[in-house]
Amino acid sequence: MRKIANSRSPTLETIFMVEKFIRENSNQYSRRKLWEKLPKKVMWQTFLVILEYLHDLGKITINFQDKLEFNNPSSTKVENNLEKQEAKEERIINSPCYIG
Repeated sequence: MRKIANSRSPTLETIFMVEKFIRENSNQYSRRKLWEKLPKKVMWQTFLVILEYLHDLGKITINFQDKLEFNNPSSTKVENNLEKQEAKEERIINSPCYIG
């Protein structure tokens, strides 16, 4: 993820709020309109950081009409990320240093 100048670090609560709002309103709003309709106010720079984060995770895309879409969790990129995470967790659990 690239660093946006003077950007703010979003809280986990804010990320979840934006993600939930996009999921519930998928393919209805452009970035600007979605930002204006969020349940709680978020600074524009922070909002852009969250969108970039969700896009990097493969959770959202911007379609040809410039509207935000929430991706189906079965998409290839998300599946690949889940597989990587599961492999990482398995390595940690099977590590001789793991106390569980």
